[in-house]
Amino acid sequence: MPVARRYHAPMDSLRAELAVLAARLIVEDGLDYGTAKRKAAKRLLGHRVAHDLLPSNDEIEQQVREELALFHADTQPLQLLQLRRSALTLMEEFAAFNPHLAGAVWHGTANEHSDLHVLLFTDDTKGVEIHCIDRGFSVQVGEAPHYAGRGRIEQLTLAWPPHEREGFLAHLSLYPEKDIRGVLLPDAQGRTPRGTLSALRQLLQQPAARTDNPQH
Repeated sequence: MPVARRYHAPMDSLRAELAVLAARLIVEDGLDYGTAKRKAAKRLLGHRVAHDLLPSNDEIEQQVREELALFHADTQPLQLLQLRRSALTLMEEFAAFNPHLAGAVWHGTANEHSDLHVLLFTDDTKGVEIHCIDRGFSVQVGEAPHYAGRGRIEQLTLAWPPHEREGFLAHLSLYPEKDIRGVLLPDAQGRTPRGTLSALRQLLQQPAARTDNPQH
C-alpha cells in the first residue's frame, strides 16, 4: 500500500496544482472550466494532458471558492448580488418560457467577469426570438452543449440590461419542454444545480449574498 501511495502522490500534486491555476484563470479572466483546464495544463506542462488526469470541475470549484475568499472577499459578494439581481430581471422578462438560472451566478462563485446563463424550456423557440425582436433586443444566435450532455442546443446571447453601457453578457439556452425533466436533480454533492425564478427570488430575500451553492 505505501508503494501505491507514493506512486500516486506526484499525480495528485499535479491535479491540485492544475486546479489552483485553472481556478485563478476563471476568477481573473472569466474563463469557462473547460478552457481554464486546458490553459492551465499548457502553462504548467507545455502540452495537452489526458482528460482523466485533469482535475474535476468540483475540484476546481473548491479552489475558485478559496481564491474568492482569500483575494476577493471585499468585492465579490456585492458583484454576486448585482449579477443575481440582473438575472432576476432577465428571468422575469422571459418568465413565459420557464427560465432556470445556471452557472456561477446560481452557484455563488460569480464575479465581475462572469456572464449570466439562463435555460429556457419551451416548445415555442421561435416565440423567444420573436419576443426579443418585439422588445428591440439585439441577439446573437449560436449553440451550447446540452446540460445533460445530449448534443447541442440553440443559444441566444444578448447584453443585459439592454441599451445600457453598464451591464452583463447573458446567454439564453433554448430547450424543448420535455428536457426540463432532470434539470433540478441534485448533483454529486447533493446540491441543486440550477434555480427557478421563485428560487432566485427567495435567495435574494436573504440578508446577504451567499457564496455557496444554494440548497432547495
